[in-house]
Amino acid sequence: MGLNNTPTGQRLHIGFFGCRNVGKSSLVNSVTNQDLSVVSDIKGTTTDPVKKSMELLPLGPVIIIDTPGFDDEGTLGQKRIEKTKKILRSCDIAVLVTDCEREFNETENELVSIFIERKIPYIVAKNKVDTLSKIPINTENIIYTSAIRKIGIEELKNAIGKLAGKNIDKNVRFVGDLIKEKDIVVLVTPIDSAAPKDRMIMPQQLAIRDIIDSNAIAVVTKETELKDTLNSLKKNPSLVITDSQVFEFVNKIVNEDIPLTSFSILMARYKGFLDTAVEGANFINNLKNGSKILISEGCTHHRQCDDIGTVKLPKWLEKYTGLKFDFEWSSGTGFPNDLSKFDLIIHCGGCMLNSNEMIYRMNSAKNQGIPFTNYGTAIAYMQGILERTIKPIYNLK
Repeated sequence: MGLNNTPTGQRLHIGFFGCRNVGKSSLVNSVTNQDLSVVSDIKGTTTDPVKKSMELLPLGPVIIIDTPGFDDEGTLGQKRIEKTKKILRSCDIAVLVTDCEREFNETENELVSIFIERKIPYIVAKNKVDTLSKIPINTENIIYTSAIRKIGIEELKNAIGKLAGKNIDKNVRFVGDLIKEKDIVVLVTPIDSAAPKDRMIMPQQLAIRDIIDSNAIAVVTKETELKDTLNSLKKNPSLVITDSQVFEFVNKIVNEDIPLTSFSILMARYKGFLDTAVEGANFINNLKNGSKILISEGCTHHRQCDDIGTVKLPKWLEKYTGLKFDFEWSSGTGFPNDLSKFDLIIHCGGCMLNSNEMIYRMNSAKNQGIPFTNYGTAIAYMQGILERTIKPIYNLK
Protein backbone atom coordinates (compact mmCIF):
# COMPACT_ATOMS: atom_id res chain seq x y z
CA MET A 1 0.00 0.00 0.00
CA GLY A 2 1.46 3.39 -0.98
CA LEU A 3 1.91 6.13 1.57
CA ASN A 4 -0.76 8.26 -0.08
CA ASN A 5 -3.24 5.38 0.27
CA THR A 6 -2.50 4.65 3.93
CA PRO A 7 -5.87 4.63 5.75
CA THR A 8 -6.68 7.40 8.22
CA GLY A 9 -6.70 4.98 11.16
CA GLN A 10 -3.10 3.98 10.44
CA ARG A 11 -1.71 7.53 10.22
CA LEU A 12 -0.21 9.51 13.06
CA HIS A 13 -2.56 12.42 13.85
CA ILE A 14 -0.74 15.71 14.51
CA GLY A 15 -3.00 18.56 15.62
CA PHE A 16 -2.18 22.29 15.74
CA PHE A 17 -4.02 24.02 18.58
CA GLY A 18 -4.16 27.50 20.08
CA CYS A 19 -6.04 30.76 20.26
CA ARG A 20 -7.33 32.75 17.32
CA ASN A 21 -4.85 34.80 15.32
CA VAL A 22 -1.64 33.22 16.66
CA GLY A 23 -0.74 31.95 13.19
CA LYS A 24 -1.82 28.30 13.39
CA SER A 25 -3.01 28.19 9.80
CA SER A 26 0.10 29.93 8.45
CA LEU A 27 2.28 27.49 10.37
CA VAL A 28 0.30 24.50 9.08
CA ASN A 29 0.72 25.81 5.53
CA SER A 30 4.48 26.07 6.08
CA VAL A 31 4.76 22.58 7.59
CA THR A 32 2.74 21.00 4.77
CA ASN A 33 4.33 23.28 2.15
CA GLN A 34 0.86 23.92 0.76
CA ASP A 35 -1.85 26.58 1.03
CA LEU A 36 -3.93 24.13 3.00
CA SER A 37 -5.66 26.61 5.30
CA VAL A 38 -7.12 30.03 4.60
CA VAL A 39 -4.96 32.71 6.23
CA SER A 40 -6.22 36.11 7.40
CA ASP A 41 -5.57 38.70 10.09
CA ILE A 42 -9.24 38.44 11.01
CA LYS A 43 -9.83 36.33 14.13
CA GLY A 44 -11.73 33.07 13.63
CA THR A 45 -10.89 32.55 9.95
CA THR A 46 -10.53 28.81 10.52
CA THR A 47 -14.09 27.68 11.23
CA ASP A 48 -13.68 23.91 10.80
CA PRO A 49 -10.79 21.51 11.36
CA VAL A 50 -8.75 21.19 8.15
CA LYS A 51 -6.92 17.91 7.56
CA LYS A 52 -4.08 17.05 5.23
CA SER A 53 -2.69 13.55 4.67
CA MET A 54 1.00 13.71 3.88
CA GLU A 55 4.37 12.08 4.46
CA LEU A 56 6.42 13.65 7.22
CA LEU A 57 9.90 12.19 7.40
CA PRO A 58 11.08 10.29 9.34
CA LEU A 59 7.59 9.42 10.62
CA GLY A 60 6.04 8.40 7.30
CA PRO A 61 2.31 8.88 6.60
CA VAL A 62 0.63 11.38 8.94
CA ILE A 63 -2.42 13.61 9.12
CA ILE A 64 -1.79 17.30 9.86
CA ILE A 65 -4.82 19.02 11.39
CA ASP A 66 -5.45 22.78 11.63
CA THR A 67 -8.10 23.59 14.23
CA PRO A 68 -10.33 26.60 15.02
CA GLY A 69 -9.21 28.92 17.82
CA PHE A 70 -9.88 27.43 21.25
CA ASP A 71 -10.86 30.89 22.53
CA ASP A 72 -13.64 31.40 19.97
CA GLU A 73 -16.72 33.27 21.14
CA GLY A 74 -20.48 33.19 20.76
CA THR A 75 -22.81 30.33 19.86
CA LEU A 76 -20.98 29.49 16.64
CA GLY A 77 -17.67 29.81 18.45
CA GLN A 78 -18.70 27.19 20.99
CA LYS A 79 -19.64 24.83 18.18
CA ARG A 80 -16.19 25.35 16.66
CA ILE A 81 -14.57 24.62 20.00
CA GLU A 82 -16.57 21.39 20.25
CA LYS A 83 -15.18 20.35 16.86
CA THR A 84 -11.67 21.05 18.14
CA LYS A 85 -12.36 18.91 21.21
CA LYS A 86 -13.29 16.05 18.88
CA ILE A 87 -9.88 16.39 17.22
CA LEU A 88 -8.25 16.17 20.65
CA ARG A 89 -9.84 12.74 21.09
CA SER A 90 -7.83 11.26 18.22
CA CYS A 91 -4.67 13.34 18.46
CA ASP A 92 -1.33 11.51 18.78
CA ILE A 93 0.87 14.61 18.89
CA ALA A 94 -0.21 18.17 19.69
CA VAL A 95 1.47 21.41 18.64
CA LEU A 96 0.42 24.34 20.82
CA VAL A 97 0.89 27.51 18.76
CA THR A 98 1.24 30.70 20.80
CA ASP A 99 2.51 34.23 20.38
CA CYS A 100 6.24 34.47 21.15
CA GLU A 101 5.89 37.88 22.82
CA ARG A 102 3.76 36.80 25.77
CA GLU A 103 3.30 34.09 28.39
CA PHE A 104 0.54 31.47 28.16
CA ASN A 105 -2.94 32.85 28.65
CA GLU A 106 -5.86 31.09 30.36
CA THR A 107 -6.97 29.29 27.17
CA GLU A 108 -3.48 27.97 26.46
CA ASN A 109 -3.10 26.76 30.04
CA GLU A 110 -6.41 24.94 29.62
CA LEU A 111 -5.12 23.25 26.45
CA VAL A 112 -1.94 22.16 28.25
CA SER A 113 -4.09 20.68 31.04
CA ILE A 114 -6.07 18.72 28.44
CA PHE A 115 -2.86 17.45 26.82
CA ILE A 116 -1.57 16.27 30.19
CA GLU A 117 -4.88 14.75 31.27
CA ARG A 118 -5.22 12.81 28.02
CA LYS A 119 -1.50 11.98 27.90
CA ILE A 120 -1.06 13.67 24.52
CA PRO A 121 2.63 14.48 23.90
CA TYR A 122 2.94 18.13 22.90
CA ILE A 123 5.35 20.74 21.56
CA VAL A 124 5.05 24.50 21.96
CA ALA A 125 5.56 26.58 18.81
CA LYS A 126 6.34 30.16 19.84
CA ASN A 127 5.24 31.81 16.63
CA LYS A 128 5.76 35.21 14.95
CA VAL A 129 9.45 35.54 15.92
CA ASP A 130 9.87 37.80 12.89
CA THR A 131 8.62 40.55 15.22
CA LEU A 132 11.59 40.05 17.58
CA SER A 133 14.98 41.69 17.31
CA LYS A 134 16.66 38.51 18.52
CA ILE A 135 15.38 34.95 18.13
CA PRO A 136 15.61 32.87 21.35
CA ILE A 137 17.29 29.46 21.36
CA ASN A 138 15.05 26.44 20.81
CA THR A 139 14.69 23.81 23.50
CA GLU A 140 13.51 20.21 23.18
CA ASN A 141 9.84 21.11 23.58
CA ILE A 142 9.77 24.80 22.61
CA ILE A 143 10.45 25.80 19.02
CA TYR A 144 10.55 29.43 17.88
CA THR A 145 8.92 29.85 14.49
CA SER A 146 7.85 32.33 11.86
CA ALA A 147 5.54 31.17 9.11
CA ILE A 148 6.15 34.43 7.22
CA ARG A 149 9.95 34.12 7.13
CA LYS A 150 9.99 30.30 7.26
CA ILE A 151 11.99 30.30 10.50
CA GLY A 152 12.03 27.15 12.62
CA ILE A 153 9.86 25.06 10.26
CA GLU A 154 12.36 22.24 9.77
CA GLU A 155 13.22 22.37 13.47
CA LEU A 156 9.51 22.01 14.29
CA LYS A 157 9.17 19.01 11.96
CA ASN A 158 12.23 17.39 13.55
CA ALA A 159 10.90 18.04 17.05
CA ILE A 160 7.57 16.43 16.13
CA GLY A 161 9.40 13.40 14.72
CA LYS A 162 11.57 13.07 17.81
CA LEU A 163 8.60 13.37 20.17
CA ALA A 164 6.63 10.80 18.18
CA GLY A 165 9.57 8.41 18.23
CA LYS A 166 9.59 8.55 22.03
CA ASN A 167 5.86 8.03 22.48
CA ILE A 168 4.62 5.77 19.68
CA ASP A 169 4.73 2.07 20.48
CA LYS A 170 6.46 0.43 17.54
CA ASN A 171 5.97 -3.04 18.99
CA VAL A 172 2.20 -3.17 18.53
CA ARG A 173 1.48 -6.01 16.11
CA PHE A 174 -1.76 -7.05 14.45
CA VAL A 175 -1.01 -10.78 14.40
CA GLY A 176 2.76 -11.17 14.02
CA ASP A 177 3.39 -11.82 17.72
CA LEU A 178 0.94 -14.75 17.68
CA ILE A 179 2.87 -16.67 15.01
CA LYS A 180 6.43 -17.61 14.12
CA GLU A 181 8.49 -18.06 10.96
CA LYS A 182 7.19 -20.60 8.43
CA ASP A 183 3.78 -20.83 10.15
CA ILE A 184 0.77 -21.11 7.86
CA VAL A 185 -2.05 -18.68 8.60
CA VAL A 186 -5.37 -19.11 6.79
CA LEU A 187 -7.43 -15.96 6.25
CA VAL A 188 -11.14 -16.47 5.57
CA THR A 189 -12.47 -13.50 3.61
CA PRO A 190 -16.10 -13.70 2.45
CA ILE A 191 -16.86 -11.83 -0.77
CA ASP A 192 -20.47 -10.71 -0.57
CA SER A 193 -22.42 -7.59 -1.53
CA ALA A 194 -20.93 -5.69 1.44
CA ALA A 195 -17.33 -6.44 0.43
CA PRO A 196 -15.51 -3.47 -1.16
CA LYS A 197 -15.13 -3.86 -4.93
CA ASP A 198 -11.66 -4.84 -6.16
CA ARG A 199 -9.94 -4.53 -2.78
CA MET A 200 -9.51 -6.10 0.64
CA ILE A 201 -10.76 -4.40 3.78
CA MET A 202 -8.11 -2.85 6.00
CA PRO A 203 -7.92 -5.58 8.72
CA GLN A 204 -7.29 -8.16 5.99
CA GLN A 205 -4.53 -5.99 4.54
CA LEU A 206 -2.98 -5.56 7.99
CA ALA A 207 -3.03 -9.30 8.60
CA ILE A 208 -1.46 -10.19 5.26
CA ARG A 209 1.33 -7.63 5.66
CA ASP A 210 2.09 -8.62 9.26
CA ILE A 211 2.18 -12.32 8.36
CA ILE A 212 4.60 -11.62 5.51
CA ASP A 213 6.75 -9.41 7.74
CA SER A 214 6.93 -12.35 10.18
CA ASN A 215 8.28 -14.61 7.41
CA ALA A 216 5.18 -16.74 7.73
CA ILE A 217 2.79 -17.91 5.00
CA ALA A 218 -0.59 -16.29 4.34
CA VAL A 219 -3.26 -18.38 2.63
CA VAL A 220 -6.37 -16.41 1.65
CA THR A 221 -9.67 -18.13 0.85
CA LYS A 222 -13.42 -17.62 0.91
CA GLU A 223 -15.45 -19.50 3.49
CA THR A 224 -16.99 -21.66 0.78
CA GLU A 225 -13.52 -22.91 -0.19
CA LEU A 226 -12.19 -23.22 3.36
CA LYS A 227 -12.67 -26.97 3.70
CA ASP A 228 -10.85 -27.69 0.43
CA THR A 229 -8.13 -25.23 1.40
CA LEU A 230 -7.46 -26.95 4.73
CA ASN A 231 -7.48 -30.38 3.08
CA SER A 232 -4.91 -29.23 0.52
CA LEU A 233 -2.39 -28.16 3.16
CA LYS A 234 0.32 -30.63 4.14
CA LYS A 235 0.10 -29.54 7.76
CA ASN A 236 -2.45 -27.80 9.94
CA PRO A 237 -2.32 -24.01 9.94
CA SER A 238 -0.99 -22.37 13.09
CA LEU A 239 -3.95 -19.99 13.06
CA VAL A 240 -7.19 -19.38 11.17
CA ILE A 241 -8.48 -15.79 11.05
CA THR A 242 -12.00 -15.31 9.79
CA ASP A 243 -14.48 -12.56 9.15
CA SER A 244 -16.73 -12.62 12.22
CA GLN A 245 -19.89 -12.76 10.10
CA VAL A 246 -19.12 -16.38 9.13
CA PHE A 247 -17.98 -17.53 12.59
CA GLU A 248 -20.67 -20.21 12.81
CA PHE A 249 -19.83 -21.67 9.39
CA VAL A 250 -16.05 -21.56 9.91
CA ASN A 251 -16.18 -22.92 13.47
CA LYS A 252 -17.79 -26.14 12.21
CA ILE A 253 -15.04 -26.69 9.64
CA VAL A 254 -11.93 -25.79 11.67
CA ASN A 255 -10.97 -28.56 14.09
CA GLU A 256 -10.74 -27.67 17.77
CA ASP A 257 -6.97 -28.29 17.79
CA ILE A 258 -6.47 -25.43 15.28
CA PRO A 259 -6.48 -21.92 16.86
CA LEU A 260 -9.28 -19.72 15.55
CA THR A 261 -9.96 -16.01 15.89
CA SER A 262 -11.34 -13.14 13.79
CA PHE A 263 -10.18 -9.92 12.16
CA SER A 264 -12.51 -7.94 14.42
CA ILE A 265 -11.17 -9.51 17.62
CA LEU A 266 -7.59 -8.90 16.48
CA MET A 267 -8.52 -5.30 15.66
CA ALA A 268 -9.94 -4.80 19.17
CA ARG A 269 -6.62 -5.99 20.57
CA TYR A 270 -4.66 -3.84 18.09
CA LYS A 271 -6.63 -0.74 19.09
CA GLY A 272 -6.28 -1.53 22.79
CA PHE A 273 -9.80 -2.38 23.98
CA LEU A 274 -10.14 -6.18 23.74
CA ASP A 275 -10.39 -6.76 27.52
CA THR A 276 -13.27 -4.28 27.70
CA ALA A 277 -14.90 -5.82 24.61
CA VAL A 278 -14.85 -9.27 26.24
CA GLU A 279 -16.41 -7.90 29.44
CA GLY A 280 -19.05 -6.06 27.41
CA ALA A 281 -19.97 -9.13 25.37
CA ASN A 282 -20.67 -11.05 28.56
CA PHE A 283 -23.33 -8.44 29.40
CA ILE A 284 -25.52 -9.55 26.48
CA ASN A 285 -27.23 -12.12 28.69
CA ASN A 286 -28.20 -9.34 31.10
CA LEU A 287 -30.19 -7.42 28.49
CA LYS A 288 -33.92 -7.01 29.00
CA ASN A 289 -36.85 -6.60 26.66
CA GLY A 290 -36.70 -3.05 25.30
CA SER A 291 -33.07 -2.46 26.24
CA LYS A 292 -31.52 0.38 24.25
CA ILE A 293 -28.45 -0.61 22.23
CA LEU A 294 -26.09 1.71 20.36
CA ILE A 295 -24.42 0.14 17.32
CA SER A 296 -21.57 2.38 16.24
CA GLU A 297 -19.28 2.38 13.20
CA GLY A 298 -16.14 4.40 12.73
CA CYS A 299 -16.63 4.89 9.00
CA THR A 300 -19.48 6.10 6.83
CA HIS A 301 -20.49 3.96 3.90
CA HIS A 302 -23.48 3.10 1.77
CA ARG A 303 -25.65 0.61 3.65
CA GLN A 304 -26.30 -2.69 1.90
CA CYS A 305 -29.41 -4.82 2.33
CA ASP A 306 -27.37 -7.27 4.42
CA ASP A 307 -25.32 -4.66 6.29
CA ILE A 308 -23.82 -6.09 9.46
CA GLY A 309 -24.46 -3.09 11.71
CA THR A 310 -28.01 -2.22 10.76
CA VAL A 311 -29.34 -5.63 9.70
CA LYS A 312 -27.35 -8.67 10.79
CA LEU A 313 -26.35 -7.70 14.32
CA PRO A 314 -29.85 -6.61 15.42
CA LYS A 315 -31.25 -9.82 13.94
CA TRP A 316 -28.65 -12.03 15.67
CA LEU A 317 -29.07 -10.27 19.02
CA GLU A 318 -32.84 -10.67 19.06
CA LYS A 319 -32.64 -14.27 17.88
CA TYR A 320 -30.04 -15.16 20.53
CA THR A 321 -31.88 -13.51 23.43
CA GLY A 322 -35.47 -14.00 22.25
CA LEU A 323 -36.07 -10.33 23.12
CA LYS A 324 -36.87 -7.13 21.25
CA PHE A 325 -34.51 -4.16 21.57
CA ASP A 326 -34.50 -0.45 20.83
CA PHE A 327 -31.56 0.12 18.47
CA GLU A 328 -29.79 3.35 17.66
CA TRP A 329 -26.89 3.81 15.24
CA SER A 330 -23.96 6.19 14.86
CA SER A 331 -21.22 6.42 12.27
CA GLY A 332 -18.05 8.36 11.53
CA THR A 333 -17.32 11.04 14.10
CA GLY A 334 -20.91 11.07 15.32
CA PHE A 335 -20.29 9.13 18.54
CA PRO A 336 -22.57 10.59 21.26
CA ASN A 337 -21.07 12.35 24.29
CA ASP A 338 -23.97 11.37 26.55
CA LEU A 339 -24.30 7.58 26.60
CA SER A 340 -26.47 7.33 29.71
CA LYS A 341 -29.61 6.22 27.86
CA PHE A 342 -27.93 3.09 26.44
CA ASP A 343 -27.72 -0.33 28.06
CA LEU A 344 -25.01 -1.64 25.72
CA ILE A 345 -22.67 -0.27 23.04
CA ILE A 346 -21.48 -2.50 20.20
CA HIS A 347 -18.76 -0.87 18.13
CA CYS A 348 -17.10 -1.94 14.91
CA GLY A 349 -13.43 -2.92 15.06
CA GLY A 350 -12.47 0.71 14.53
CA CYS A 351 -10.16 0.09 11.57
CA MET A 352 -10.81 3.61 10.17
CA LEU A 353 -10.29 5.25 13.59
CA ASN A 354 -6.96 5.53 15.33
CA SER A 355 -6.29 3.94 18.71
CA ASN A 356 -6.72 7.20 20.64
CA GLU A 357 -10.24 7.70 19.30
CA MET A 358 -11.21 4.11 20.11
CA ILE A 359 -9.78 4.36 23.63
CA TYR A 360 -11.67 7.64 24.09
CA ARG A 361 -14.94 5.97 23.09
CA MET A 362 -14.25 2.98 25.32
CA ASN A 363 -13.42 5.21 28.29
CA SER A 364 -16.51 7.35 27.66
CA ALA A 365 -18.63 4.22 27.99
CA LYS A 366 -16.74 2.91 31.03
CA ASN A 367 -16.91 6.27 32.82
CA GLN A 368 -20.67 6.34 32.29
CA GLY A 369 -21.08 2.72 33.38
CA ILE A 370 -22.17 1.41 29.96
CA PRO A 371 -20.91 -2.02 28.78
CA PHE A 372 -18.82 -1.67 25.60
CA THR A 373 -17.97 -4.43 23.12
CA ASN A 374 -17.35 -4.82 19.41
CA TYR A 375 -18.86 -6.73 16.50
CA GLY A 376 -16.57 -9.76 16.42
CA THR A 377 -16.47 -10.27 20.18
CA ALA A 378 -20.26 -10.02 20.46
CA ILE A 379 -20.80 -12.44 17.57
CA ALA A 380 -18.34 -14.95 19.03
CA TYR A 381 -20.15 -14.73 22.37
CA MET A 382 -23.55 -15.36 20.78
CA GLN A 383 -22.10 -18.30 18.84
CA GLY A 384 -20.76 -19.79 22.08
CA ILE A 385 -17.14 -19.66 20.87
CA LEU A 386 -15.79 -16.53 22.56
CA GLU A 387 -13.43 -18.54 24.77
CA ARG A 388 -12.06 -20.36 21.75
CA THR A 389 -11.57 -17.23 19.65
CA ILE A 390 -9.71 -15.21 22.29
CA LYS A 391 -7.61 -18.16 23.48
CA PRO A 392 -4.75 -17.57 20.98
CA ILE A 393 -4.40 -14.00 22.31
CA TYR A 394 -4.80 -14.70 26.01
CA ASN A 395 -2.42 -17.66 25.80
CA LEU A 396 0.18 -15.14 24.65
CA LYS A 397 -0.54 -12.97 27.70
